[in-house]
Amino acid sequence: MSDSRMSGSRWTTFKRSPFLPATVLLLLISAAAGLFAGSYTYAMANPTPHSIPAAVTGPYDRPPARPFIAGMEHALSASLKLHPYPNRAAAVRAVNQQRVFAVVGAPTGNGPVRMDVSAASGATVAQILGEAAVSVGRATGTAVVLHDLKPLQKGDPRGLAIFYISLAAVVIGFIGAIQLSVHAKALNPLERIAFTVGYALLGGFTIAAVVDWWLGALRLPFVESWLILALTMFTSGMVFTMFNTMFGRWAMLPTWGLMVLLGNPSSGGAVSWPLLPSALGTIGRWLPPGASVNAQHTAVYFRGDQHAFPFLVLAGWSVLACAIFLVWRHRHPGGRPTGPAQEVGA
Repeated sequence: MSDSRMSGSRWTTFKRSPFLPATVLLLLISAAAGLFAGSYTYAMANPTPHSIPAAVTGPYDRPPARPFIAGMEHALSASLKLHPYPNRAAAVRAVNQQRVFAVVGAPTGNGPVRMDVSAASGATVAQILGEAAVSVGRATGTAVVLHDLKPLQKGDPRGLAIFYISLAAVVIGFIGAIQLSVHAKALNPLERIAFTVGYALLGGFTIAAVVDWWLGALRLPFVESWLILALTMFTSGMVFTMFNTMFGRWAMLPTWGLMVLLGNPSSGGAVSWPLLPSALGTIGRWLPPGASVNAQHTAVYFRGDQHAFPFLVLAGWSVLACAIFLVWRHRHPGGRPTGPAQEVGA
């Protein structure tokens, strides 16, 4: 037998063996490990401000406020995107509506500049602004009064608990769908969706109960937080199911890429969006992890100012995933025969 025939025979044998998919998985897992570390390091390791929305009141275009604001921009190596408001009450309202991250109050006379930050709006942003305000005040000889409008809860001093519970909902959401596809493969489409709803509701309740009732890390508006977590888990599970319909056994790749490599670092949960690379800060709000963090963050710290946008994002991904799954359900690697065919084969 010639060398070429022997080589062809070995390749054919290799392709038909379990070693080919195992080798492909080995390479993909290795690449995923590097991408996972890289995406989180790129987004979170060195948060840098780019443009921070801030409210201003009073005569901010003359001393002492003007040199103070200029000094802040120099110290931050970023611009403060200033939004003038007629009074402090209106500016604080803008903070509650999450339009701005701080309020700079310019004095009408020789009084101090008032710097109101909001740790609940973004702990990292508040920390950076507070440190810069003290430093700039000393450098410019400006008296500065620093105040936190919305402190974080005592059980969550770094403001990461919301990110963690949202991350749990995202990851367990698609892991649940994976387990259904492996251990309950015979479920038909509507049954699969029903069980996804079931584990999302129960899982969301469990996450909220553990964090609030058991650990006491966050005081949650329980029903609202529970339903946000449940919607997040359902969306995540159906996203995997959609990709399972489109790509079969390789569905984990786009799910991991969308939800974990891209979605979680850009969610604004660990690092607020003004400190993220600008593209990530924009994209993150349109992905399920970012929408979940935004909805949960508002529910916990800004009750009464909830926005429809994050719920529309989660609902949109859910509807898209369910539609693709149901329309192309014949391509999904699960289900069982129904109707007369099933009775004949029984």
